[in-house]
Amino acid sequence: MAIKTIEILNVMVFKRHLRKNNAAFKSIEEGDSFNDGFKIEFCDGINVLIGENGVGKTTILKMIYAATQWSIKQTDQGKTKRLIQFFSNSLKDNDALKNAENKEDYCYYKVSDGTHNFEDSLSHKGIFNYDQWLGLDIQSVFIPTTEMLSHAKGFLAMNQKYNMPFDGTQIDIIVNASLPETREIPFAMSKILDKLSAVIDGTVILENDSFYVLKKDGQKVDFSLEAEGLRKLGLLWKLIRNGLLEKGSILLWDEPEANLNPELYPLVAEILLELQKNGVQIFLATHSYNFAKYLEIRRTNNEQVMFHNLYRSHNLFSNEMQKIFPGMDDNSEAIYSQSADKMDKIKYNHIMAADNKLLDEVYEL
Repeated sequence: MAIKTIEILNVMVFKRHLRKNNAAFKSIEEGDSFNDGFKIEFCDGINVLIGENGVGKTTILKMIYAATQWSIKQTDQGKTKRLIQFFSNSLKDNDALKNAENKEDYCYYKVSDGTHNFEDSLSHKGIFNYDQWLGLDIQSVFIPTTEMLSHAKGFLAMNQKYNMPFDGTQIDIIVNASLPETREIPFAMSKILDKLSAVIDGTVILENDSFYVLKKDGQKVDFSLEAEGLRKLGLLWKLIRNGLLEKGSILLWDEPEANLNPELYPLVAEILLELQKNGVQIFLATHSYNFAKYLEIRRTNNEQVMFHNLYRSHNLFSNEMQKIFPGMDDNSEAIYSQSADKMDKIKYNHIMAADNKLLDEVYEL
């Protein structure tokens, strides 16, 4: 089952948009979205979120993850977390997630698979359409930017006892990596495991609450002693080996390129494309133009890749419009998005602009 859309209004950085019927918008080309709230339509394959810092890429990933977790029938009701817990265990009130300038306005986010909707209303402190959503059993995995497996020993027990200040995604990734391995591995997944195993020179094992890389020569290396980029690939190997990334599941990965040798970008891109081809819907947030571009150029007609650029509203306004809206400063801007199947079709593309700026400086030497 794939996630088709997300809508957000007055949560975190996502505030109400200006209305398109305002005369000041006449010169803005058709196709830009100016509905009241923020909305993105996703593809069934790989969705790449790009944009400068602070535009809500990680927030979107966590909203989707929270929604998928609520779709699963839980035997332990305490296992189901609200969105706020995926930001910090120390935050208790959902009001902390409301947009600072619009706390009294309606605040919500809605995730849809095209048929069923999950709407978490921060204003009403409740979930709408939950009876339709519960039982869809949308299996998902969230890989946070912070590497967690090297800190796994005793972590879950201590967190349960002391409620340590880690967010829910950091806790869940240790839980998922600690699950037992599946008995049977689909052939396509076996090929991916082989590619990852070749890079980390072994496999990942769990012994006595600690993770190790069991090298091909029989040496057992503590996970924390591996380079962080290799730990990231080792984690991906373990998730696949545990059967968590199979047809119909969702992978959400925040900055897969972080601490990864750029020489490994093509490999990771190929693995993600292979997962997508085998029925895994993928959501990524990245700041790397090169990594995103590999996903574009390595895909074939069998794989779907869409780029979703998030940007602040000041990029929409000419100098003349800035005069019309003198209050549109950094503290009052809305977040907009544009989606395309190729990077060069995207306007206000900050990561492409940064890459071009570097090339300009190189040519000036």
